[in-house]
Amino acid sequence: MAISSPFRSSFSSAQRYWDLLRVLVRRNLKVRYRGSFLGPYWSLLNPLIMTVLYAAIFGRTFASYYDNSLAKYVLAAFTGLIVINFFSAATTQALTSIVANGGLLNKVRLPTSIFPASVIIANFVQFLIGSMPLLVLVTLITSKNPLHVLVLIVPVVSLLLVCAGIAFLTSSLYVFFRDLPYFYELLVFVLWISSPIFYPEEIVPPQLKPILALNPLFPVISSVRQIAVLGTLPSLSLLAGSLLSGMMMLGIGWLCFRSWRSLFMDLL
Repeated sequence: MAISSPFRSSFSSAQRYWDLLRVLVRRNLKVRYRGSFLGPYWSLLNPLIMTVLYAAIFGRTFASYYDNSLAKYVLAAFTGLIVINFFSAATTQALTSIVANGGLLNKVRLPTSIFPASVIIANFVQFLIGSMPLLVLVTLITSKNPLHVLVLIVPVVSLLLVCAGIAFLTSSLYVFFRDLPYFYELLVFVLWISSPIFYPEEIVPPQLKPILALNPLFPVISSVRQIAVLGTLPSLSLLAGSLLSGMMMLGIGWLCFRSWRSLFMDLL
């Protein structure tokens, strides 16, 4: 009995955490789409509008990098925008999640990590409902191979890990630095402009590529674009790089969160 007790306690804690997470995710989605006509599909409106603008401005110039196909450029821009919009929305909402629930944390004993985690998962559920079916459909049309859909899971998981890591990091920092949203808005813009969204990565000068490689979204977007738009499988190094990038971001974010969370309650 004494040996099994720690395992039983750990299982009970994990079950409680999962139940709380499920409740918060459901609440987040209900509040977000209460009275909404299109629900999670509104998240596709911004990428669609931006794709039309990019195609009108850059379509003829960059189509040559996509087999002289304007349609492929449109799909490339659209897939890049889906990734960056998910990243921006999920991490920006998660940034304030701990402070926004400070009153609740002062009244009820809850695991602090539940709040940024629930925001990321809620946005990921929206992504799976709204954007993922389109990516799967495009992948099947361009590659005609269901195996490519399975490979598509790798960069999608990498994107989720990157967002979770940054969510833990920024939500922790916001407890101490309330000006962080202004800086983070600038950081998101830098990540957006340094990601191959409206331009092909082939036009990036060789001397800048090592710098852009530091962008955790770069391998994710490149992998998704190769699988869904070009109908080819990315190299193992690119897939491994995107997954490693996600794991590193999650590790850094979680370590910082664990190191600082004991100081949160004094500032909430």
